[in-house]
This record gives sequence, structure tokens and C-alpha cells, in this order.
Amino acid sequence: MSVDNRVWAGRIQTALRLVFPPLCLGCGNPVASEWGLCAECWRETAFIGGLVCDACGVPLPGDDPGEPVLCDGCMAHPPPWAQGRAALLYEGTGRRLVLALKHGDRHEIVRPAARWLAAAARPLLRPGAVVAPVPLHWRRLFRRRFNQSALLGKAVASDLGLVHVPDLLLRDRRTPVLDGLGREARFATLEDAIRIAPRHRPLIEGRPVLLVDDVMTTGATLSAAARACLASGASEICVLALARVAHRP
Repeated sequence: MSVDNRVWAGRIQTALRLVFPPLCLGCGNPVASEWGLCAECWRETAFIGGLVCDACGVPLPGDDPGEPVLCDGCMAHPPPWAQGRAALLYEGTGRRLVLALKHGDRHEIVRPAARWLAAAARPLLRPGAVVAPVPLHWRRLFRRRFNQSALLGKAVASDLGLVHVPDLLLRDRRTPVLDGLGREARFATLEDAIRIAPRHRPLIEGRPVLLVDDVMTTGATLSAAARACLASGASEICVLALARVAHRP
């Protein structure tokens, strides 16, 4: 781009900012930059950091001992994946952003969310990994028109320089909404509900897979997806969620 073109592009961008000022992703109030949060929404956004469970990403009390640690839940019920992380706690602004993306068609949330996910995913990166979203049943996808996990997966794969396969997994059986169900009921509901698309089996044989979802609660959906990948020859599974449900004491 020539100097003159850059000058005109800058002027146009300035004019657009005057007409359409950047707004907070959380509350819609004006902010200084695109895809940002105002001070109040930032304070209400619980980014996950410090010591976390190496398997599910839930925050843990205490200092980092310098080696992987597991929460009580993952020690009692080891997940079928190797490592897991989440960017936010599913509360406050984090919860509002997830729901706005999922049910409000707020696709502008994907770009900043991908940056947060990419930062959280650093311990999960494996050479040659394939990124895949948790799938929706085709009827739910038709009604919603998009899979929010696929949007997140595509964006984070681009940020990390990894291959994204949005249709790697299929959800053959339409399952009921899991809200309100306990752990055992969630796992029973999702048993054998997810499988690998046959044409993609050769793609993941002997390769690691990074599964992406918007929210991790009990891990039932991610467990079903991870088992499907392992059954089709994937070498290792890691999981990544935008938000993690964590019950505070």
C-alpha cells in the first residue's frame, strides 16, 4: 500500500470511529479500542490464571509447585484427554459474553475470545495438532445457523497456525439440553452421541487433536468427543474451552 493510500485509509478509519465509536463487548458503552471491555466489565471478567488443574483447567488454591496437579474431580474421574485449559470462569462478564455469542449472534466476540483462548492454549500445543470443534446436531445447527465452537476453533487455529477441521466430528443423535442435569446424567445422555466423520479418519490417525468448546461444565461433551477421536486413531487429545464452570467454596 502506498503512502497516499495509507493516509486515506487512516482518514477513513478516523471518520468511521467518529460515526461508529468502538463499544464495550460486555455492556455496549464506548471504549478506547475495538473489541475491548470497559473498566467495569473488565473487573467482572474472571480470567483464569495461576495454579489450575492440568486436566480440566479449573483454578486451584495455592502456589504452582512446578509440576502438573489435578483437581479432586479429575483424580476421581480421570478424563479421556491428556490436558485441558479454559480462558475464563463462567460467571460475570465471561458468562454474558458466552451467552451473547451462543444465543445473540454476537460474532464480534470471536476475535478477542480467540486471543484469550490462544494464550490459555500454550501448554496444550503439540506439533501437527488438528483443531476441531465440539459438534452440534444438524437440527440444532440449522436452527441456530452456526456452531459457536466452530467459530472459536477457526479463529484460535488461525492465531496458533494450526489446521482447523470444522466437520471432523459428527453428532448423530440429538440429545436434550444438558442444563440442570447432574454429572452421571450428562455422561449417560452423551454416550455414543458423537463420532468421527469417516472421510476424516485418515487425517487424525497418529496425530494429536485439540478440541474446542465454548463452555466446560462436567466435561461430558468433551469426553464423548475425545473418545471418538481416540477410537479413530488420534495419538493424544487436549481440550480448550472459552469458559469453565467452577463451583467456588
